[in-house]
Amino acid sequence: MAHNFSSLGVNTVLQKSLNDLEIKIPTEIQEKTIPVLLEQKKDVVGLAKTGTGKTLAFGIPLLQLIDIDKNQIQALVLAPTRELGQQIFENLQLYAQHMPEVSIAAACGGIPIKPQIEQLSKTTHILVATPGRLIDLQKRGALSLGTIAYFVLDEADEMIGALKKGLDDVFTLLPKNKRTLLFTATMPGTIKQLIQNYMSKNIIQISVDMEAVGHTGIDHQYVIVEPIEKLDVLMHFLSSREGERGIIFCKTKAAVNKLAKKLAMHKFSSGALHGSLSQGIRDRIMEQFRKGYIDILVATDLAARGIDVKEISFVVNYHLPDVYETYVHRSGRTARAGAKGFSLSIIQKEEAFEIPDFESELGLSFSEYKKADQGKIDENNALIWAKKIFKTKPNREVQADFKNKIHTVFHHLTKEELVEKLLADYLKSKTPSATAKKNNK
Repeated sequence: MAHNFSSLGVNTVLQKSLNDLEIKIPTEIQEKTIPVLLEQKKDVVGLAKTGTGKTLAFGIPLLQLIDIDKNQIQALVLAPTRELGQQIFENLQLYAQHMPEVSIAAACGGIPIKPQIEQLSKTTHILVATPGRLIDLQKRGALSLGTIAYFVLDEADEMIGALKKGLDDVFTLLPKNKRTLLFTATMPGTIKQLIQNYMSKNIIQISVDMEAVGHTGIDHQYVIVEPIEKLDVLMHFLSSREGERGIIFCKTKAAVNKLAKKLAMHKFSSGALHGSLSQGIRDRIMEQFRKGYIDILVATDLAARGIDVKEISFVVNYHLPDVYETYVHRSGRTARAGAKGFSLSIIQKEEAFEIPDFESELGLSFSEYKKADQGKIDENNALIWAKKIFKTKPNREVQADFKNKIHTVFHHLTKEELVEKLLADYLKSKTPSATAKKNNK
């Protein structure tokens, strides 16, 4: 592996930026990609797990290849979500901090379009965009894509589902003599078809050791549960990880909302993230997560793209993904930048047969997570109940005379006696549900 970026052909100005960012040793994808982008002219397909440094791998060469004497868009970077697009834009700005002559703009959906139109009326060398907003801007005559020399598709495997139509439309707007650089964490058949349809025949394929890098540091486990105990098992797991940050993945927006509401009711520090939320709400939740104000994100797969938080210690698959490659993206949210991570799949008995399929398709090894016994689950639920009471804010609208009557009822009890009575009442109220669980086994 290269010991520094100088040996890869990176110029001194960009080396200074990387040094300021304390980025000194290239990752494998960077070592393999940067010289190819700088020295050759062919289309490139880069295969590497999320979190291995793909943005820098294409970002540094793009900045070095830009011709500042041409006041036109020369490079287009396409991302599946605004969150990822914004992250790429911010990273490029950091890399270009000593290159004030290079102009970088972002044109992503979910935010007002007028400031973007105004920005694009000025000199722009590199544009980071999402497909829908890019097409909208083009239809409004706010930009011309005929000058694009470099087209980067980042997280391409996330764009071939719901965004496939928009992606096809973008390709029709681009010049034929451009250079296409495609980066993906997985290589499903749809990506191979896209490469065949839109890229040159003589591509350069770059891949890192997915066995060595793609899954290093992640402990993959699963736990089999009955439907009625699924939430309880999840909450017991979250309680055991109190103070750590994690992401819980659900298949649908409705499932995200339902689970996030239940966790909030039990006073877990959590937030929901999916595509139907306004961009303002999504930005606020992400900011709270990044700064540690909330510990848990409940998210759909697409909404979680662009989450680049190094301290995510675990992910939970509350529902198994329908596509094997999606599991790679989910688990790749943890164990970033060389850290250790944990990926737990909470499944039902009829899903257990799928685990060997995931292992063989992705080259992974799963172990079975030891589920807490019913006694531990009940104890955890009681502690959650107690913390919920502790965190409940007093109702200031209660009338003083009514409050005094309640005080009179408890007046002669010590704190210990009151706690014992509250706990006894709680346990009594849970007895029917416990019996129902027993009967359902």
